[in-house]
Amino acid sequence: TGVQTCALPILIRVVGSGLPEVALGDSDLVNVGDVAVAIGAPLGLEGTVTSGIISARDRPVTTRDAGDESFINAIQTDAAINPGNSGGPLLNSAGQVIGINSAIATLASSLTGEAGSIGLGFAIPVNPARRIAQEIMETGDSSTTIIGVTLDTSFEDDGSKVSDVTPGGPADLAGLKPGDIITSLQGRDTSNSTELVVAIRTYDPGETVKVTFIRDGEEEVVDLTLGGSQDIG
Repeated sequence: TGVQTCALPILIRVVGSGLPEVALGDSDLVNVGDVAVAIGAPLGLEGTVTSGIISARDRPVTTRDAGDESFINAIQTDAAINPGNSGGPLLNSAGQVIGINSAIATLASSLTGEAGSIGLGFAIPVNPARRIAQEIMETGDSSTTIIGVTLDTSFEDDGSKVSDVTPGGPADLAGLKPGDIITSLQGRDTSNSTELVVAIRTYDPGETVKVTFIRDGEEEVVDLTLGGSQDIG
């Protein structure tokens, strides 16, 4: 079993006027059980529409593509998504875009080398996608939300153990230290490093969140102002 990235979304400029536009929804308002509709060209079959429901919100998903690792705070759906759906919209019952279809969980590859849908599809929520697209249009680049720590990936207990803190970074300014074990972000439990990373990326650089951590066996809470990857060289 694994998670396969269908493809990485890209931002393109369309030249023209009077073109129809799809309405963007609010992914923060998505609920489990809501109708979900996926549109794309799976396996080259253009104009394919599949439907299902929202199976989960805030699903921590790690994908790997050509050696690159990505973390998605995903919307999960059982609407059939296959290679070729990637980059296409996930819509709600009102026809508004709530996500960008990006990955699927697979059991095994087919004879063609591409795995098919088993009802576990994942989409990037439209709200952070909107923010990133706007940033690219305005500056030509985008930043990833960070707290400025290195995590100990070998740590196996609940939480995320800080192995290093970037001097002058958000965590350093908030008072976090190596050895601290982060257990939640803004009230959202983070039982491992993947959950912490995707929780951080739910927010925009500049937002302030409460970080709960354990130091010397005692629980503490600090306010931390999130940074962006471009802020740290």
